[in-house]
Amino acid sequence: MEVCGTHTVSIFRHGLRSLLPGNVRLISGPGCPVCITPAATHEAAITLVSEKEGLTLATFGDMTRVPTLKGSLQTAVPAPGSRIKIVYSPEEALEEARREPSRQVVFFGAGFETTIPAIAFTAKRAAAEGLGNFSVLPALWLVPPALRAILEAGEIAVSGFIYPGHVSAIIGAEPYEFVARDHGLPGAIAGFEPGDILLAVHSVLEQAVAGTPRVALEYSRAMRAGGNPVARALMEEVFEPFDAAWRGLGIIPASGLRFRERFAGFDATPKFGLARPGAAGRDLPGCRCGDVLRGVIRPEGCRLFGKKCLPDSPLGPCMVSYEGACLIHFKYGRTRRPSP
Repeated sequence: MEVCGTHTVSIFRHGLRSLLPGNVRLISGPGCPVCITPAATHEAAITLVSEKEGLTLATFGDMTRVPTLKGSLQTAVPAPGSRIKIVYSPEEALEEARREPSRQVVFFGAGFETTIPAIAFTAKRAAAEGLGNFSVLPALWLVPPALRAILEAGEIAVSGFIYPGHVSAIIGAEPYEFVARDHGLPGAIAGFEPGDILLAVHSVLEQAVAGTPRVALEYSRAMRAGGNPVARALMEEVFEPFDAAWRGLGIIPASGLRFRERFAGFDATPKFGLARPGAAGRDLPGCRCGDVLRGVIRPEGCRLFGKKCLPDSPLGPCMVSYEGACLIHFKYGRTRRPSP
């Protein structure tokens, strides 16, 4: 299983599957933050911008297209004086708050360990500057607990993992060691170039044949085995783990991050009276994005794939995000289903 959607893109775009023997199969994992953010959280963002006047909701572009039972941010009608602004970083949202101090600015912060340090840094700066008009709607997820949940569920026979290079550059190799220690499965940390991925596949296969599972570092040119202690310390200072709901995986212990008490004023959920979702919420009827994220089915196994669910009319986030398995299979796959 390649955990990260960026790996899936590279695998398909460069035709790496055709280089592998028939008894080696790569399957996509839950490595797309847009996809695993539960419907209830997306609906909270829609409710926020639709019902609160004079507010700016800053968000990454692909988050605006995720369909829910309430529509999407792209189709939402903002309340009077409110607006949606697409940004490329949390720093842009912070700058919006500086520029308009009388206007509430909420950053819809979605991401894994790769982007969480930047969000933590932004909240810390907002606190230092006393920007009471800035807050974050957090959708922050940790990768290792999701891997534990997949393995403990026992739904699929995963033989090894390709771990994401950018996440690993922050957290290091140690958080994955339970996979080898407790489950006897090999794994390798990989970058995103074709050669990186093939090195990781080779390492996983060598470990499997030798019966010596471990966490191999095949991305040493860009990271250290210990990760980035400064970034981890920043995350630890601003956020604390909690039992979070993931799309398709349900509630996973200690898999999400929320603001610590010192920074609780920057959490948009209580600040604007939003219901804190205790469950993942409901997807659109027929959507099997959750099954795809767990590796239970391939996108082609969904009866909506390539028929009713298309890139320009998605019925689930897996067909929205550039790291979504359904969009990747549709765009690069050789066996896509024809449109009606």
